[in-house]
Amino acid sequence: MQRIIDHIEDKKQESIKALVKTLKKYNEAYRSGKSLVSDNEYDNLVEKLRELDPDNPFLHFVEPERFDDKKEVRHPVPMLSTEKAYTRNELERFVNRVKKEANEICIKEITFKVTAKLDGIAGRDNGKIFATRGNGEVGYEISSAFEKGVIPEGGRGLGIGEIVVVKSYFHEHLSDQFEHPRNMAVGIISSDTLNKFAERAVQDKAVVFVPYSALPDWTGSADELLQDAEKIAADLIAKTDYPTDGVVAEVTDDDVKKHMGATTHHYRWQIAIKTKGETALTVVEGISWQVGRTGNITPVLEIRPVSLSGATIRRVTAHHAGLIQKKRIGIGTEIEVIRSGEVIPKLEKVIRESDRFSIPKECPVCGIALKWDNDFLKCNNSFCKAKIEQSISHWFKTLGNADWFGIKTVQKLVSGGYDSLEKIYAMTIQDFIDIGFGPVQSKNLAEAIDISKKKPVEDWRFLAAFGISDLGKGDSRKFLSHIKIEKLVQVKAEDIEKIYGFGPITSRSIVDGINRIKDTINHMVSLGFNLERTVLANDTKISENFFFGKGIVFTGKMKSGTREEMQAAARKLGAKVQSSISGNTEYLICGENVGPNKIFKAEKSGARVISESEYFNMLEMREHESLV
Repeated sequence: MQRIIDHIEDKKQESIKALVKTLKKYNEAYRSGKSLVSDNEYDNLVEKLRELDPDNPFLHFVEPERFDDKKEVRHPVPMLSTEKAYTRNELERFVNRVKKEANEICIKEITFKVTAKLDGIAGRDNGKIFATRGNGEVGYEISSAFEKGVIPEGGRGLGIGEIVVVKSYFHEHLSDQFEHPRNMAVGIISSDTLNKFAERAVQDKAVVFVPYSALPDWTGSADELLQDAEKIAADLIAKTDYPTDGVVAEVTDDDVKKHMGATTHHYRWQIAIKTKGETALTVVEGISWQVGRTGNITPVLEIRPVSLSGATIRRVTAHHAGLIQKKRIGIGTEIEVIRSGEVIPKLEKVIRESDRFSIPKECPVCGIALKWDNDFLKCNNSFCKAKIEQSISHWFKTLGNADWFGIKTVQKLVSGGYDSLEKIYAMTIQDFIDIGFGPVQSKNLAEAIDISKKKPVEDWRFLAAFGISDLGKGDSRKFLSHIKIEKLVQVKAEDIEKIYGFGPITSRSIVDGINRIKDTINHMVSLGFNLERTVLANDTKISENFFFGKGIVFTGKMKSGTREEMQAAARKLGAKVQSSISGNTEYLICGENVGPNKIFKAEKSGARVISESEYFNMLEMREHESLV
């Protein structure tokens, strides 16, 4: 019997050693910006190790990171990792532990602060030295990051935070090139020379060191935290335009923090609240390859149907061809899919690889030979039917004022020879009938074309609809605050470079993109769309109001309209409307039911706090002064 017990124990120890080895490999890859597994999969393996061997040293020290060519720096106070709670029970245990230990020092009322958990590269900036977390005790000096163009949110010397890429910028400009923003951020820190994507991102001021103290936060009691944890997390993540991985809750009372202390791995007064999301195992039954408007070829896994969060899932994106190749994904591959607070399910991990995988050599639509671009396959044929279809579809989706033009309709138009915006906007009811649309649908389509020209649409939306590289909605609004749409095809790179936020690489890219479709741009502008104009920065009449060029945040319930309507009106006045308070906020405009913490944060940031009525009084006063 003892021999059997010893054998079982030996097998258990072998499993533990293999698991630790795997975790170390995954951690090293993650820290180097080349993640091999998702965060959820890594966390699940950590929890498995905790079940098998709760005293394992791997669980009790900060997972190390290395930058071999950087100078080591000892932290004045350890930069530790964070304990994690995936369930309400785990969060309740944390809160009860805090209450118990607070009671030991006679503190009854406990307040918690919650902020978004950033998913970047952790660092400490004391104003002179900027260092990574390293192993928690010793980090690596990376002050050169600021010289490369990383922006310190709120200025230097604001303590602990993370280097991140602005989320909206990443999705608009970089998601076709990188799986995760962190991958690019690591490259910026570790490389002496930046690749073209990283160089463009830092020139566009999209790579930021965000101190935790600059993040939007929620504060409240233990009961409020437990009751509303999911809503609190959702609200904070929605307000944070940086990659996030849950939220972090911590005690605000310094005496409680001091009493609770820390382990060698984490501070005991702080916890990360994360959700695993609903997962399911399934099998890949096929792969289809989709062509995007930029030419990227995306693999879509056709899977054995599974139910997730009340929906039947039949297709899951696999992001790029490099993933198919590295993970050997093909017919018969067993995978885990996840749906965590998102409409679109994702591939979580590969359970069993397959030998039946293949990478296309030719575009599945036009047949031209494909080229590798990092992990992506790309079709460079400008006349590829799929690229044309996606570009036209992008126009109607972005313009947003013409119904009926879904992808199936666009595909039918292109197949019928109407393969450009110029041709489509010249179509009559009879033209639609001639290529197979019914009389009623043909009438609707023709009317929709006419309506799209007559119905008011913002000029920045009109510009973004062309799909020019580096001119998404946000950048188009910024661009048109300096250059009129009528001057678009004459613009030079040096003109764009003068606009804050546009670097030389981006500026040249925009000009190249404009030149490629300048005939289409000229034609569409000549059709006389009913454009609502972006305020020009040099418009004297507009710039006379108090809020021109100022960073402003609207909060609370407004009496004069919805918050979105107030924001839109403020943008027309040339204000820089922001979603949350930061060091660049100059006015916080308060409606009803504004919490004291938000007002305190605004005042601490140097912003002026005014009411909704004061806001309109200031506008009217300046308008009166300009008429006198």
